[in-house]
Formats: sequence, structure tokens, C-alpha cells
Amino acid sequence: MDLKPLFMFPKWSNKVTLGVLIVLHVLPLYLGALVAYGFDPVTLNVGYQPTQPVPYSHALHAGELGIDCRYCHNTVEKAGFAAIPPTETCMNCHKGIRATSDKLKVVRESYLSGQPIPWVKVNDLPDYVYFNHAAHVNAAVSCVECHGNVNHMEVVSQEKPLNMAWCVQCHRSPESRIRPRDQVTNLDWKPAVKEDQSVEQAKYELGKALKDKYHVNPSVDCVTCHR
Repeated sequence: MDLKPLFMFPKWSNKVTLGVLIVLHVLPLYLGALVAYGFDPVTLNVGYQPTQPVPYSHALHAGELGIDCRYCHNTVEKAGFAAIPPTETCMNCHKGIRATSDKLKVVRESYLSGQPIPWVKVNDLPDYVYFNHAAHVNAAVSCVECHGNVNHMEVVSQEKPLNMAWCVQCHRSPESRIRPRDQVTNLDWKPAVKEDQSVEQAKYELGKALKDKYHVNPSVDCVTCHR
């Protein structure tokens, strides 16, 4: 009886087998490193603090002088973006205040030339993410929830990760981030606290009531941000 010939794997299968083994060993390490890198503060830009063309101090203007955020960022209540103030806004004050200061040389040059000051954006979302400032401000979510206490910052830096998980967490449970509408730009605002409450508990309880009062029901659907 004739014997059936043994099946012989082609020579290239040795390379395939070696490749599969390498992938099985390397892929878990790669994925682990990728996840770790994705959650690293450097990746999320937390702490990002670029050098601006003008040494503008929010601690002085918004903090010590008490200038309302909306004076410079005057579109936050009616537009999807927070406007960067034109040079004319700066010169409303600085035509007479520190008008010859070296620190304001770039401002004066911008005003005379008509060219905008090349401010560097600090909190910069990806282009594929839709974020509406007006929707959040009118829902009584304060600037401080995303930008931190800029009124205490000499140089503004990114305070929050601004990643998808962080945004979704707020949309699922916005209560502790809602405050009275007339306190949205009061960055040092604190709720009245009862004897048996912490500040966070007081914020949550007040926010829970305001959520119903203001009809705040943020969507968690993907198309909310990815349009």
C-alpha cells in the first residue's frame, strides 16, 4: 500500500512563526507603554505653560484689579469660542496706564501697525472636538472648572487634562460644577457651608438644585463633541 506523503510546511512558514511569536511578546509591552503614555500628564498637557509675547498677569488683572473675565473674553456668553481680546481692549487702559512700559512694547507696536498680538493658546482642544463656551457658561459652569483659578496665576498654565474621560465624567454628573449664574466669573466663589458639610458636599447639594432649576441635562452621546 502506498503511503501518503507527509505534509511539509514551506520554508517561509518559519519566518511567519517567528514573527507571530515576536508580536505576541512585544504587543502587550507596546500596548502597556501606549496606555501609560496616554495618561501621562505631559501627554495631556497638564502644566503646559507657554511663554507669551506679552508678560500679561491674570493674577494682577483678574485677581488684584478684579477685572471680569468677560471684559477681555467678551464672546463666552454668546459664542462657541472665547474671544482673544484685540489690542484695542488692552489699550483702553494702557493709553494712560504704564503707557511707556517696556513690557507693553509689543502691545503698542500691535496697536500702531494693526497686526494682532501673537498670543499662544494654552488650552487647545483637537480640531475634531466641538466645544461650545456659551453652552457651558449659560449652564452656570464656571471658567474655573476648566481653566482653574487663573485669577491667581502670574502665568497661565493648563490645569485640567481636557481629555474625553474627563469631559464625559462631568457630563454624567455635573452637579458639583454648577453654581449660581451670577457667580460664574467669580473664580473665588464658595457656597455657604453648613456645620456638618464639607465645601464639596455643599457644592454638590446646591448644584443638584440648580441643575433642575436651570434645566441642565448634558448629553453623553458621541455626537455632542464629535460632529
